[in-house]
Amino acid sequence: MFPCAQVGDWKTAKNIFEFGAKDIDGEDVALEKYRVNYTQLAGMHASYADKGLRILGFPCNQFGGQEPGTEVEIKEFVKQFDVQFDMFSKIDVNGDSAHPLFKWLKEQPKGKGTLGNNIKWNFTKFLINREGQVVKRYGPMDDPIVSGQQSCISLISCLTICRERIPYCGQLDGL
Repeated sequence: MFPCAQVGDWKTAKNIFEFGAKDIDGEDVALEKYRVNYTQLAGMHASYADKGLRILGFPCNQFGGQEPGTEVEIKEFVKQFDVQFDMFSKIDVNGDSAHPLFKWLKEQPKGKGTLGNNIKWNFTKFLINREGQVVKRYGPMDDPIVSGQQSCISLISCLTICRERIPYCGQLDGL
């Protein structure tokens, strides 16, 4: 099980490293591992791997039911796009059933949204620094511009890999 900050105590968390989540294969992953394991995945790999950027993808079916598949189906689907970033199990990001990590992210001063804190659509992104603090929240259509790349290590995305759209990793090409 995870070290801290889960269902009942997410408000007490000081950084993302106090959270955990199930990966796409159903294994528990403590986000503490991202404090020291700096690698770049997906489309940002070529530009920012040497800076230690990491992308974590959390599929979600709360946006128009675009991600109804199982973890196995999602994992199989993203293979065609050579997704190399870390994928986690499908979660809710809004409402009472939202994963504690996303409750925490949305409550941080730099994680708050426009017109309320709910995540409005898939591909919302949170940029996290090496200390595990939210640096910036990006909307679905925003391309993250990583300024001060030395201090930014994680891009957490609420994502839906729908067949009509280019997956998240493709949206990052050219940054």
